Amino acid sequence: MVASVTVELDPGIDVAACVFASRVAEERYFVWEQPERDNFAIGGLGSAATIDATRGADRFRSAAAQATEVMRDAVIDADLSPLAAGPLWVGGFAFAADGGRTPEWATYPSSLLVLPELVLVRRGQAVTATATMLCRPGDDERELEARLLARLGTLRQGPMPMVDPDPLGGYDLQSVRAPQEFERAVAEAARVVAAGDVRKLVLAREVTVSAGRPFKPAAVFDALRNAYPSCYCFCVGTPDAAFVAASPELLVRRAGAVVSTVALAGSTRRSADPAVDDHLGERLLHSAKDLIEHRIVVRTIERSLSAHSVWVTAAEEPSLVRIANIQHLATPIRAQLAEPRSAIELAGALHPTSAVGGEPWERARGLVPALEQLDRGWYAGPVGWMDATEDGEFCVALRCALLNGNVSHCYAGVGIVADSDPEDELAETEVKLQAVLPALTGM
Repeated sequence: MVASVTVELDPGIDVAACVFASRVAEERYFVWEQPERDNFAIGGLGSAATIDATRGADRFRSAAAQATEVMRDAVIDADLSPLAAGPLWVGGFAFAADGGRTPEWATYPSSLLVLPELVLVRRGQAVTATATMLCRPGDDERELEARLLARLGTLRQGPMPMVDPDPLGGYDLQSVRAPQEFERAVAEAARVVAAGDVRKLVLAREVTVSAGRPFKPAAVFDALRNAYPSCYCFCVGTPDAAFVAASPELLVRRAGAVVSTVALAGSTRRSADPAVDDHLGERLLHSAKDLIEHRIVVRTIERSLSAHSVWVTAAEEPSLVRIANIQHLATPIRAQLAEPRSAIELAGALHPTSAVGGEPWERARGLVPALEQLDRGWYAGPVGWMDATEDGEFCVALRCALLNGNVSHCYAGVGIVADSDPEDELAETEVKLQAVLPALTGM
């Protein structure tokens, strides 16, 4: 049985800084922020319960069922009406059903949900902390409360470190697959789409950054949240690695019976010159290639939600979403559930969208890995949280890096349609990689 207690903390606490300062080497940790969203932030430390053994096509449903079972008779000392109140499940899922296969992804299984022993949440100017543990019927309530409060007492605050722009030995940037090979893969994908076998394919590439000393997850996360305050900035940490990102893409948000998501596909660069920036945005809004790619994503999301909803509605035309170094076509989509579905189940119903996989996915499933020759691990998979009422939100893990000691694995992908140009698509991956590379190198 789960027992938890929630207390208010000093509203001046920096949730992320508190998590990084308080964590111990052998425990998992989790940080999630969207600074422009009323300073909303979540931090998790330790593990009262873990779900990490589910693989295969049914992994989302299985993980959701296990989470429900763990919380069945929970005793929660908290008002559950605010956003992300009480104990939370945090974690994510690999892009592929069988998870990451290469050594760097060893501590990130196909599905991983953690019920942290300690959760910190900021909503506006209010900060709360929830201590959670598993107990048995008959446990002494006063002793249990003392243990929960003792866990709360381990919290401490500390400054966030800075990225070292000139470490001993400097930085070495390498494309895991030669750029020319990626261009050839794009050309082949465009031919496959033109032949009519699929309507769209998404191909990703990997770049590694090596440093003279280990990367500091706290420094990288802090750089990302400062540079991209409108994005979903997260760090999923294990004793051996840290997966960090500033993702612009919401996969799903559930609030009661209402589901929200955003179709995000079609991109171009930003410019420091406002007139040029506006011109680039207008050109994107009228780009035949990007509009085709975007409409495919909108239709597939609508179709996926329709199977579970009373109604689904999408904006009639895409708008521009601008972040620091890139702008996207975006279409908000909302739905009302026909019957209860948890945030985790909804993430499984939508993953992968054609913004990160292909359309139709049944045909693209085998083509994508063969063409990109890449183990995506958690890249482009769902990462997020779910509360005790089964509300929650998951983003798509984009603009991300996996930190393994002094090596960082960075990923970026592009959507391929029949008239995609290989040089242009390679250039787009470079723009997307620029979202995370400065956070690693300080340059």
